[in-house]
Amino acid sequence: MATASSINKRFSLAGATALVTGGSKGIGRAIVEELASFGATVHTCARNQAELSRCQEEWTAKGLAVTVSVCDVAVRADREALAGRVSAMFDGKLSILVNNAGTAYLKPAADLTPEETSRLMTTNFESCFHLSQLFYPLLKDSGRGSIVNISSVASVLAFHSLPIYSAAKGAMNQVTRNLACEWASDGIRVNSVAPGYIQTPLLTTFVAGNDFAQVEFNRLPLGRLGKPEDISSLVAFLCMPAASYITGQIICVDGGRMLS
Repeated sequence: MATASSINKRFSLAGATALVTGGSKGIGRAIVEELASFGATVHTCARNQAELSRCQEEWTAKGLAVTVSVCDVAVRADREALAGRVSAMFDGKLSILVNNAGTAYLKPAADLTPEETSRLMTTNFESCFHLSQLFYPLLKDSGRGSIVNISSVASVLAFHSLPIYSAAKGAMNQVTRNLACEWASDGIRVNSVAPGYIQTPLLTTFVAGNDFAQVEFNRLPLGRLGKPEDISSLVAFLCMPAASYITGQIICVDGGRMLS
């Protein structure tokens, strides 16, 4: 029988260090708060300093151990600088990496520009893989490394006007599986969480003026849009000792959309 102390240990992030990209709003912000609430010391980055500063004030007021810095994950030099900051901050060890930052364009395949295609691949896929490479030594040295990549149901379903976004997230899923195999012997687990329709600023921008949105929403078996906390709770669990036997998984959190 599990004792209260063993349960608390299995479902705690006390002593863990974490990096969450894109943590100033939406799903990323919820993940930052969830991890910190379970005891992790968290660093997050985003492109907008003003948004980060507002968030940090609120997190400090809540007693959450969160620091922030500006980083555009689409820029290689920014990613390398971020790795240096985090390594110095956490004494060369990192327990948790959450590759959350991403972007999307709802645009027909024939109309996508080379610049948009490049931005989609760089932000959604290249940054995820490169940051995993950069933080591999820190995750290994932590003795409890966990990477969670924020994917999308668009990585496994076909949607109109999302060709490159879907491809980038699909590539993320496959890298998740490969790294889970390759780095398991180093004590690093790697999983992807694939959200469906979640109430975030990105979704609001994404569906504005598009008739298909309500049709899609009506297909959800649970009858509601998801909340950022529906994603962050799973992310936190995947980083806990209780999830120590879970790796290489792509977990859809979509209100049942995959069934309909």
